[in-house]
Amino acid sequence: MLESTLRDRVKDLLTPSGRSDVPPFMVMDVMAAAARIEAAGGHVIHMEVGQPAAPAPKVAIAAAHAALDAARIDYTSALGMPTLRTRIARHYRDTCGCTVDPERIVITTGSSGGFILAFLSMFEPGDRVAVTVPGYPPYRHILTALGCEPVLIETSSAARHALTGEALLAAHRNAPLKGVLVGSPANPTGTMMSREALTGLINAAEGAGIRFISDEIYHGLDYAFPAVTAAELSSHALVINSFSKYFCMTGWRVGWMVVPEPLVRPIERLQQNLSISVPTLSQIAAEAAFEGREEMEAIKRGYQENRRILIEGLPKAGLTKFLPADGAFYLYADVSDFTSDSFEFAGRMLEKAHVAATPGVDFDPIHGRSFIRFSYARSADEMREAVTRIARWLGHGSGLS
Repeated sequence: MLESTLRDRVKDLLTPSGRSDVPPFMVMDVMAAAARIEAAGGHVIHMEVGQPAAPAPKVAIAAAHAALDAARIDYTSALGMPTLRTRIARHYRDTCGCTVDPERIVITTGSSGGFILAFLSMFEPGDRVAVTVPGYPPYRHILTALGCEPVLIETSSAARHALTGEALLAAHRNAPLKGVLVGSPANPTGTMMSREALTGLINAAEGAGIRFISDEIYHGLDYAFPAVTAAELSSHALVINSFSKYFCMTGWRVGWMVVPEPLVRPIERLQQNLSISVPTLSQIAAEAAFEGREEMEAIKRGYQENRRILIEGLPKAGLTKFLPADGAFYLYADVSDFTSDSFEFAGRMLEKAHVAATPGVDFDPIHGRSFIRFSYARSADEMREAVTRIARWLGHGSGLS
C-alpha cells in the first residue's frame, strides 16, 4: 500500500503542466518522414521548411570569425548591443523613410523570443488576442502556453486573405479583445497588406483599445508591391522582425523588436531574467549583415524566379487554385479537388513524388484540410523538378511547357 502511494506521488511529480499541452509544429513531422526516405537512398525536394537554402551574408560570417579570433564573447546588455540597435534604427531611416529611436529597439532570440517577450509584456493570463487563420501556428501555441486565449479570425478572398478592421471590430464586439497580431507578408499565404489596408487596420485596433503587434519577419521579401512597416504608421504598435528570412540567418537566432516606449523597461526586465542577453556572436554577425544587402538582393531575385516557376507550372500540374503569393517564399495551394485531408495528401505526395510540403492543418484548424503550403526558398532547378514530379504523380504530364 505504501509503495503504491509513493508511486502515485512520483507520477504526480512528473505530470506535465496543462500549459505545455500545445500541438506539435507539424512541419517537423514532415521533415522527419523526408529524412527517412533520404536515409533509404531517395532524393526528396524540400518545400516544407520556411528556411532559406542560402547561407548568411559573407560579411556576417567574416565578422563572426573576426570576433572569435579577437576576443572573449561576453554578455551584452539585455536590450542588445548599442551599435546593433543603432544600425537597425538606421535601416528604418534608409529603407522605410521613418525615424525610430534606437532606445525603442530590443534585440531578441529570433522572432520567437520576440513573441514571448511581447505577449508577456502586453497581456495578462486570460486575455483574448486575435490572430488570423490561416496563420503561423506558434502564434496560437505560444499564446496558449502563456495562458492567453487566441481568437481565430478567418480571412477571405475579398480582402486578399488579410485581416480587415471590420472583421477585427466584429470579433471585438462579440467578446472584447486585448490585442491583435498580423503578419505581412504572411505565413503561410505569402499575402501582403497595402499601406491603406494596414493603416485602416491599425486605426481600427487602436480606436477600440486593442494592442497591435506586427510580425514583419518577411520584410524585404516582397514582389507584388513594397511592404509597409507598422513602425511608420504608429508609435503604439509593437513590431517584431528577424534576421532569419531576408538575411538567411535562421540558425543564428537573432531578431529585434520596435517597442512602444512604455514597454521598453518591462521588456528589459523580462529579458534580463529569461535569457540575460541574446548570443553576442549572433549580434555581431547581424550588425555586419546589413552590409551584405547586394548579396541578399540576388537571393531575393532567385525567389522571384522560383515564384514564377510555381505560379506558371503548378496549374499545368493540376494545382490550379492558390492564394496571392505577394511576398515571403510560400505558395498556399488549394488541393480540395484531390483530397479532404491535406495531411494524408502531403504524406502521399512525399511517398510517391518525393516532394515534401506542409499540410494546411498546421496553419488553419478550420479549413486547412483543403490546403498545402509549398516553400520556394531553394533552387530554381529544384522548383522545376518539383513541378515535374507533382504533375506526373497527379497524371498531368510534366507540368512544364
